Amino acid sequence: MSKIAPQTLVEAIQAVLKVDKERKFKESVDLQVNLKNYDPQKDKRFSGSLKLPNVCRPRMTVCLLCDLVHEDIAKKEG
Repeated sequence: MSKIAPQTLVEAIQAVLKVDKERKFKESVDLQVNLKNYDPQKDKRFSGSLKLPNVCRPRMTVCLLCDLVHEDIAKKEG
């Protein structure tokens, strides 16, 4: 199993934003995560939901993968 350091991810995003040009529409980023050896029917570790304060589309679904500290912050933000 490989883990990505948070700083590596931040640097990669900054590099992409540096060469990005201005758009006349709201851009979004999709992140796809594959979990090996995980059966969502058996294991509910990653199950849960929270309501976002500002939703672009009413039927949009968001997945939040975080530690306990960030989970508490997200819950306080709504």
